[in-house]
Amino acid sequence: MSKLDEIGAWLRHRLADLLAENGVPGAAVAVCAGDETVDAAAGMLNTATGVEATVDSLFQIGSITKVLTATLAMQLVDEGKLDLDAPARTYLPEFRIGDERAAERITVRQLMCHVAGFEGDVFTDTGKGDDCLEKYLGVLRQVPQLFEPGEMFSYNNAAYCVLGRIVEVVRGKPFDACMRAHLFTPLGLTHAANDPYEAIIHRAAVGHIEEAPGARLRPASVWALARSNAPAGSMLAMRPRDLLAFTRMHLAGGLGPDGGSVLSRASVRAMRQPQVGLPDIGWGTAWGLGWELYDLPGGAVFGHDGNTIGQSAFLRAAPERDVAVAIVTNGGSPQPVYREIAGRVLRELGGVEPPGPPAPDPAAPPLDASRYVGTYRSGTCETAVSQDEEGRVWLERTPTGITAELGEAPYRTELVAWRGDALLPVEPERGVRAPLAFLGDDGEGHAAYLHTGRADRRVSPA
Repeated sequence: MSKLDEIGAWLRHRLADLLAENGVPGAAVAVCAGDETVDAAAGMLNTATGVEATVDSLFQIGSITKVLTATLAMQLVDEGKLDLDAPARTYLPEFRIGDERAAERITVRQLMCHVAGFEGDVFTDTGKGDDCLEKYLGVLRQVPQLFEPGEMFSYNNAAYCVLGRIVEVVRGKPFDACMRAHLFTPLGLTHAANDPYEAIIHRAAVGHIEEAPGARLRPASVWALARSNAPAGSMLAMRPRDLLAFTRMHLAGGLGPDGGSVLSRASVRAMRQPQVGLPDIGWGTAWGLGWELYDLPGGAVFGHDGNTIGQSAFLRAAPERDVAVAIVTNGGSPQPVYREIAGRVLRELGGVEPPGPPAPDPAAPPLDASRYVGTYRSGTCETAVSQDEEGRVWLERTPTGITAELGEAPYRTELVAWRGDALLPVEPERGVRAPLAFLGDDGEGHAAYLHTGRADRRVSPA
């Protein structure tokens, strides 16, 4: 039995128990090594109907979609129709944000690697028509600029919606049609859906959410976010095997399953070149053109995560060993599931050692939180950081906007020292304790940003 077959047998034996241990209703997993793929599924797609998950079930891949959107853009680069270092306005003269000077300078590359600098969590529904991305550009006119373009990394969904609009303008057809014609078809993706109308043809997972800490999971009342955010990951659903078919193309230097070129080898390499370093928050080392990049003991890894309404997806690839793993879930605490499965795959097949979960430093001195205390705000939440009389530091996050409407629960936790200006929450959120960093200076000795992957700007000192 090959090592890949051993992994497949282990998955089929272990997956159901792993889901039960972490309160995950259902999941599907696929692993490839070279041209060989194994997959497994367990649990339920919808706890209200009892429909079981299978390896051919469709789960939303969320923000992993961004890598497909970036690939569509790089195909245009290959054809000489798109210049990454040209201003976005070269292709979208109507592109406007709250800061006109920044809007003039933001480039296609900056959109693609999350350094454009404007508020990125804009989930306004502009309808279900093919003009939804065109209308979405109008919504951005009052969006604030958080920092100078190119200054730092801050995860930006809205930037990818703009990138998707560029793709459809240059191609002259709707974004969904571009996705199907230039990726689904040449890659032979038979179990992939751009929207609910396509997904309903297959067995499709429903997300499950926890409306209050400790509350029982329930199926989400909404299947997907707005179509206007499709290029960023609001809609796309597929089975893990199809997601790996896309990843195999990147591992194969841009070649599709029939040996034809889907993306040039130069563009495949370019997408994995670091564009910006990441803050110390337990993510990867850097971001490329779409891919998150990890420099791990034993070799490089690239990948992406995705989260939608009650669904989470994970994709990792070890290019030196031609190995990849895709994990898709529909609620509960998916991070421990991801860590156990991806950890074993990357270690045993990929030859790399994934990092363990972050842990507080017991030898760290007491925190001086004067730099951190304050209120920070983004388009989806308001976060207050305070210090009590005993010197303990507390974070309290209140969902706002679309996250509040979708039932996201408030989150409160103590923060403890981790590494420098990066602190660690004591209470896990959905099974993970994600570090957060305090960056910059407001001129009065306070951090200018609270960084959790997104740079939330300070709005008050206390």
